[in-house]
Order: sequence, then structure tokens, then C-alpha cells
Amino acid sequence: METKLFDFSRFDIKLETVVLGRDFVYLDETDSTNTYLLSEEGDDKPNGTVCFAEKQNKGRGRLERTWSSLKSNNLTFSILINDSDFIAKYLNFINLGTSLAIAQALETLFQFTPELKWPNDVLVNGKKISGILLESSSRGNSFNKLVVGIGVNVNQPVFHGEYNLTPTSVRLELGTLIDRERLLAEILNNLEEVYSTFKDGTDYVLNQWRNRCKMIGEKVTVRDGDKELYGIFTEIDDNGYILLQTERDEFQTINFGDVSVHL
Repeated sequence: METKLFDFSRFDIKLETVVLGRDFVYLDETDSTNTYLLSEEGDDKPNGTVCFAEKQNKGRGRLERTWSSLKSNNLTFSILINDSDFIAKYLNFINLGTSLAIAQALETLFQFTPELKWPNDVLVNGKKISGILLESSSRGNSFNKLVVGIGVNVNQPVFHGEYNLTPTSVRLELGTLIDRERLLAEILNNLEEVYSTFKDGTDYVLNQWRNRCKMIGEKVTVRDGDKELYGIFTEIDDNGYILLQTERDEFQTINFGDVSVHL
């Protein structure tokens, strides 16, 4: 079984959503699926539109890091959210909910035990298998468009170069090629269900996230540019932020930065 182009019909059969992925843009190559949806091309697209690319030439992750992906091997896609009320109410939780939905898909389909790394990385056996990048545009004082960019390493057999966190793929973990169409449908199905829980509060997402975040209770380093903070990752608070107990025994709320276990 060789890697092949994405088969929309196979994906559509598995898709059970009402909104997410019902409008689907397929691109062979593009600079970035996030950039596509944030541009004028995305202005007339409905809420929940998915832009999928076999290859991104300028894919990126958080903190301006490059996201490198072999063509037709992985899932590189973005989701358009243009419901301004939803964005305003739940912006802090969209990151958490998205990574949770990916973890749940990996659990269901492959019996992995994923770990969630704040704020939005998904790890398998301590290696990064998925990342998320949120980008937005605003009109006046409010967001009019939010794009959720997602990369999942599926069938990539090798990763060259240096990485802040060692990457892996589903294929490397299982030793076999994977049906990308089924995995994408499962992620979107889960994601729509997770987003729908927000109307009843955010306890579900927060509790599920805490259960999968092994950093809680660990000594960590938080890096924000040239600044570094050290302390104990005591909790994820009700806003989805880190509650850090510093070396001075003070508690500080962290809402941005790169977190790693402090050895």
C-alpha cells in the first residue's frame, strides 16, 4: 500500500458532522491553508469550511516555527470559524478543544494513549504527532474570522532536521500505512461534538484536558522570547491557562509561551 492522494468520497462517507467540513476546499499545493482562509479567498466561505492541502510550501506552527510535511503523507488542513459570537465567548477554549478532539480520534482509531502538551500539542509516546495554530482577522473591535490550522503526522516515514520536540507519525508508531480519510472524518466528528459542549460550559473540555496533561505537577520552564520562568505546573485554571507556582512560592497565571519539563 503506497501513499496516495486524498479521496474525498471515502472521507465524506465517514463524515457525520452538520457544519464542520460540509464545505471542503481541496488544494494540491498551497503556501498555507491558514493563509488561504484568512485571505479574500476565504471571505465568502461559510462557517466550518475546511481547507485541505496535500502539501504546504510555507506551513508553520506556533512561535513562527516551520511545519514540514511530505506531500500526500499527512493531514494538513484548516477550519474556518466566522461565528463572531462563538469566537468571542470561547476563544481561550478552541485551542484546548481542538487538541482534545485529535487525541480522542487517536484513542478511538488506534488505541493510542495520547498526552496533551499545553497549549495545543498532541504527543504519542512522548513524541509530537500533531500541532495546532490559531490565526485570526478582526473588524473593528471584534474578530470576524478565526482559522484553526491543524497538522497531524499520519504516514510520514522519516523526519529530517532538528526539532524542538521529537516528531512521530501514526505510521511510525504502528508500522503500517493509515487511511487519512477516516482519520480526518473522525477528528472533525469529534471536534464538532466537543465544540457543542461549550454551550453547557467548559468543564468537560477542561477536565478531559487535565486528565491527558502529564505536565501537571511537574517542574517546568516557560519561555516567552528571551524571558524564562521556572516553577511547578500546578493546574490548568478555569480559563485554560497555566497556574505556575514560582521558585518564590508565588502563583502566576501563564497564558502564552513554550512549556517544557525542567530537568
